Amino acid sequence: MPTSIYNLFDEPWIPIRWAPDASGDRPEQVGLRDLLLRSGDITALAVADPPAHSALLRILYALTARVTRLDEAGPDDWGMRRVEILETGQLPRGGVDSYITDHRRRFFLSDPEGRRPWMQDARLAEQCDADKTAGVNKLIVTRPAGNTHAWFRHGSDAQPDLATASEAVLSLLVWHYYGPSGRCSAREVNGVKTASTTAGPLRTALSYHPEGSSLFETLLAGLVQPEQTVRREDDLCPWEWDELTDPDKAPPTPTGPCSRLTACSQHALLLVPDENNPELVRDAYITWAYRNGRIPRDDNYLIWQISQQNNRYPRPADSRRALWRDLDALLLKEPPGMAQPQRPRVFEYASEVSEELRVRALGFEQEGQAKDTQFVDASTPPVLGFAEDEVHEAAPAVGRMRQLGEMYGRRLERAVRRAWAEYTNDPKADGDTWVSEAGARYWPGAEAEFWERFRGLDRTGRVPNAGFDQSAARAAFLRLATDSYETVTASITRTQRGAKAVSHARTELFGGVRKKTASSTPAA
Repeated sequence: MPTSIYNLFDEPWIPIRWAPDASGDRPEQVGLRDLLLRSGDITALAVADPPAHSALLRILYALTARVTRLDEAGPDDWGMRRVEILETGQLPRGGVDSYITDHRRRFFLSDPEGRRPWMQDARLAEQCDADKTAGVNKLIVTRPAGNTHAWFRHGSDAQPDLATASEAVLSLLVWHYYGPSGRCSAREVNGVKTASTTAGPLRTALSYHPEGSSLFETLLAGLVQPEQTVRREDDLCPWEWDELTDPDKAPPTPTGPCSRLTACSQHALLLVPDENNPELVRDAYITWAYRNGRIPRDDNYLIWQISQQNNRYPRPADSRRALWRDLDALLLKEPPGMAQPQRPRVFEYASEVSEELRVRALGFEQEGQAKDTQFVDASTPPVLGFAEDEVHEAAPAVGRMRQLGEMYGRRLERAVRRAWAEYTNDPKADGDTWVSEAGARYWPGAEAEFWERFRGLDRTGRVPNAGFDQSAARAAFLRLATDSYETVTASITRTQRGAKAVSHARTELFGGVRKKTASSTPAA
């Protein structure tokens, strides 16, 4: 059977969750054609790995922009055109069918005749050493490869389990968006062999996405209005290029939303399907895409911050940080903070689709090079109706709640560190064990307190400060911090030295003892 038969528009590879009232067949996986045509009957994607979910959403945003012709700012008002599509309850069948007809040949998993398999570079079969491929275990990010530890499953590079097409394609996307920097498989171009690559555009970052009651709403809410200068014939996705880019030249700079969503990879990959079954992948080439230069990091789904060195960088994924702590940075136009956070641009437009949108945070806690720590996947209740654009009073109240919760979290950490240092009589003692235990007790309670007060906010605009009681919120977070502090330090209060250390350090929960200044010192 020829391997080119597996086409991603037609074959089922995307796991989804159907709406309870969806009619017709409801398979667990669908191809791109059915996903686009039946997005109104689909509740959400059911992709298990958050970085794959995040990467696939970007591909779907680009396809949605193409089939709805929302990939350009005009003609007519862009927002009104999106609302008109929203009111139909489905993506336009004519747009979907037309796009598939024009581009179906570029969506084969393997394409030995046309030499343009989807999101792959067929030149790697000649430019890389066939005896030193990455292997299927390296391709699938949740598998152990080489000498790495086995976390999710056991496996062997000598006899790996072949990957399904769904596993392989989703992992292909993870590499394109979250791939590491550093040494990779050698690739020889124009007589020069090199083996070093740049990190993927989303590596280490946390990605924020508006999420509706259906995948149809989610995809429309995820679109960002293009600049007036964007032209679809210039703003191309990789599968729309006439020719593959030259790896010896600097990468092309994205010119609009579709290229920014899909054409920022620094990695080149080529899947090797099984000869006997086109639905399985037995090997993969993974290497660098461009020898020189780097595609500018820019993404409409990240919170961008300014470092102390005045460099712009995306807020990193942190598996220990709950999503509510980022909420004001998603709702406010100019969130508070020394890092000058800028909310993801997508939230300037998302609430026009629905005020009942949730926020989904997807990411991968990683280092810039090889180390991967943990997936991050979190969601909020419906929150975008509280955006500053919609309710002027509510969003600042959300920000103040977040500030109070974080302030008492920081004070709690200082308090337990000080108590431990005074008890051990060692100023250099870090007290990390107590800090971890105190945080594990405080942050879940603070999150519950935050959402309880969030649900009580008024968004009619008729109640001052959205009904937020700052004094009561302050007292609630202080009580949580105090309870955590007393529980963690209880074991040393049985001794005089321990009780004294705990008593002294408790002042940190209230801001610490203010240092006297020369002006406040009584005259002799």
